Amino acid sequence: MNTDPREIIRSTPMSAAQWIAVVLMIALNALDGFDVLSSAFAAPGIAKEWGIARDALGVVLAMELVGMGVGSILLGGAADRFGRRPTMLGCLVVMAGGMWLATTSQNPQILGLWRFITGLGIGGMLAAINAVTAELSSSKGRSLAMSLMVIGYPLGATIGGTIAAMLLKTGNWRVVFEFGAIATVVFIPLIWFFVPETPAYLLARRPEGALARINASMAKLRLPGIDALPPVDQRDSAGGRGASVLDILKPGLIGTTMILTVGYSLHAITFYYILKWSPKIVADFGFAAPQAASVLVWANIGGATGGGLFGFLMHRFGIKWPTIVMLLLGAAAVAVFGLGGQETSLVGWRFAVFCTGFATNAAIVGFYSAFAHGFPAHVRATGTGFAIGAGRIGAAGSPILAGTLFTAGGLSLFTVSLIMACGSVMAAALMLMLALREAD
Repeated sequence: MNTDPREIIRSTPMSAAQWIAVVLMIALNALDGFDVLSSAFAAPGIAKEWGIARDALGVVLAMELVGMGVGSILLGGAADRFGRRPTMLGCLVVMAGGMWLATTSQNPQILGLWRFITGLGIGGMLAAINAVTAELSSSKGRSLAMSLMVIGYPLGATIGGTIAAMLLKTGNWRVVFEFGAIATVVFIPLIWFFVPETPAYLLARRPEGALARINASMAKLRLPGIDALPPVDQRDSAGGRGASVLDILKPGLIGTTMILTVGYSLHAITFYYILKWSPKIVADFGFAAPQAASVLVWANIGGATGGGLFGFLMHRFGIKWPTIVMLLLGAAAVAVFGLGGQETSLVGWRFAVFCTGFATNAAIVGFYSAFAHGFPAHVRATGTGFAIGAGRIGAAGSPILAGTLFTAGGLSLFTVSLIMACGSVMAAALMLMLALREAD
């Protein structure tokens, strides 16, 4: 009997139970997609109720991104320390609480606080679902599972945005957060019953009763168990101390770490400009809040389409050059978005954001793939969490920067869009210097 559960999972065709767990990870990423953008859907109503300017609104829109960055770094580590499953359940509780408490907000400051707390849960969730998807998938099914997990984000924003547009017809922006809280709570029992702790985590940490717990997880996944624990892999255990951020900042890896972290952060500035500001921009040109929310839906339809098709480009041309091309196309699309104005129809706005979403989210998929190939196995999770966390914190400056340019700078939509597009251009320049390795 094989004594390594990871090898069993890698080599055995995926069972229905494994696919159910992966589908739930896709759905959780979709939930994250809606939760992150819920404040953007509600932005026109928030600004109208409290009469706040664009710069102040930009701060509110940025708070969950700050929380996500902090959550990715801090709670992503919790997934390595306490387990994937407990971390996901805890993050769901935090997310649900933050979303519900947002409905009680009486001023922008309190709303920003609850959005920050919601972001903490989202950030931790993202780190955990990446690990679960990879660790519960076979070698043959992993590429498909990871690709579907990544495009779950724009799919969730698309479906959630459609629902938000209908809910906003009541005229109350708080119903968007109420819906998000209820949807989040629904996932708690689903994760509890259908997603076991990953055998890879249990094997790495080796808690008391590790063999029995691994076999219980394998049985839940409808896979054969093991009769003994394999020898400790010193590389995986990092000498018993676990990988740390210092490992990815050592000579030989610090260049990769900086390129991916700074590049992802710069692209996120461009990416989140459209996702956070397009409903408010469109509403300012005279469209009703539900119509403005529908524009954001089309941005995410474009994102899901671009992310899905990008997998075929990577299969044929690799990761690096398709990502660079999409970064440049995304920058161009954002600049063209800035040409919209009073005469632009709703269809025109939808087409513009579809194009931006297509290219910018395809580049996001490229970055996630680059994380897997840029970091060696023993520091892959640490490197990925650091890059995503730091990138999300940097991305928090996107809505703030745009709001400041609009309000304090008094700049036109085209000028602001041109400035915001520069993030993806600089990210493309950094990607030129990236050396990728085959994932092991």
